[in-house]
Amino acid sequence: MRTTFSNEEVALLKQNPNVFSCTRNSINYTYEFKKHALELHAEGVYAREIWKRAGFDTSKWRNDYCRSTLKDWKKIVKKRGIEGLLKVGGIQYDRGPTNVDKDKIKRLELQVRYLEAENDFLAKLRAKRAERNSGRVKNTESSGN
Repeated sequence: MRTTFSNEEVALLKQNPNVFSCTRNSINYTYEFKKHALELHAEGVYAREIWKRAGFDTSKWRNDYCRSTLKDWKKIVKKRGIEGLLKVGGIQYDRGPTNVDKDKIKRLELQVRYLEAENDFLAKLRAKRAERNSGRVKNTESSGN
């Protein structure tokens, strides 16, 4: 039986950086996610665990959805190579370089968010150090006098 998503679930799925597009009846994943999922699966990570790590709530999905999706992607890679995953959802039509560009943009947006969070953390750390050091008297005398 096929999973149908509510409008709220579709909106939530679209927020996941691993989702290229989503409708009430289907999810199309980014090339980067597909590639990474296949790598993790080859390392022995269970299919459903891959989706959970990627931030998906799979509790409502068909039991074999993740496994069968990976199986489909493996068939595509075997037949067309890793670049075959650039076709959205394995559907055999070509969206051209815009698909790759969208994946790259999503990946770069994630990187920017990570770096912004890192900068915020470092700014707070610097502020705490400055606060801690503000009460200390620094040795300003030169050693040559």
